[in-house]
Amino acid sequence: MAKLKLRTMLGDYPHTVPIKTGKVTSDVVDLEFTEAEVPHDHFKEVVRGEFDVAELAIMTYLQAKGWNRPLVALPVAMNGRIQHAQICYNANRGTLAPKDIEGRKVGVRTYSQTTPTWVRGILQNDYNVDLSKVNFVTFTDGHVPEFKDPSNCTRAAAGKKMADMLLAGELDAMVAGVGDLADKGVKSLIPDPKTAADEWYKKYNLLQVNHILVVKESVAKEHPEAVRDIYRMFVEGKKLGAPALKPGEIDPRPIGYAINKANFALAAKYAWQQRTIPREINVDEMFDATTRTLGA
Repeated sequence: MAKLKLRTMLGDYPHTVPIKTGKVTSDVVDLEFTEAEVPHDHFKEVVRGEFDVAELAIMTYLQAKGWNRPLVALPVAMNGRIQHAQICYNANRGTLAPKDIEGRKVGVRTYSQTTPTWVRGILQNDYNVDLSKVNFVTFTDGHVPEFKDPSNCTRAAAGKKMADMLLAGELDAMVAGVGDLADKGVKSLIPDPKTAADEWYKKYNLLQVNHILVVKESVAKEHPEAVRDIYRMFVEGKKLGAPALKPGEIDPRPIGYAINKANFALAAKYAWQQRTIPREINVDEMFDATTRTLGA
């Protein structure tokens, strides 16, 4: 029996490299890979249905689901982290605490992007920040065209760069890590973000998932055996390629419905709180009858 050929887009991660290099094989599917050095450059194509199997940002997937794109999630986290370190400010202009961004300008590359959605969720739910009082300055549109930035967003002038605007005082904070701006007086908005992230994880025991694995709905409906085998490949790929976790280290690539259900549910909760999706989405809607049983 001929293998099912599936156009596939995946980035290079410890658990995908064994699949992409042929160390993990299948008798059921033939994954035909598109070069994807920067996966998010292909997310609009994924939303348009140009791939059968693909990596996709979880918040983009929720938007796609909300606007009725025929995609189905597998309970596979491509990557994730706790995002407390991903918002910073220019301390040369005074000290800011999370609540202080109300009434101020905060840069964000794309409003509906996954990292900003997680960061806003942290600020809203754990630091009592009223997001409606923050003026978000955006630079690009998202991957699902139906979504429009909310009224408290303004678009940066063409050619402007977010880090330059922060250093020049045109922004009060930006959704990004401090990185190499530390020597220019830029600090994390959330003090001691690593400790704050560890405490958040201890409190919730959840991972803030960035990218997930999706398939076209037609593939899931017509070839459930193929979907199950793709899942098997990721389980094997993780065993072969992912490094062993250190004591106390958070697994950034959890695989399986049981371990990911609450992670995915929190993403849906934050997306609905911030109205980046057109309706509330129950976590079970993100899967179908086949993918809901994978690692259950």
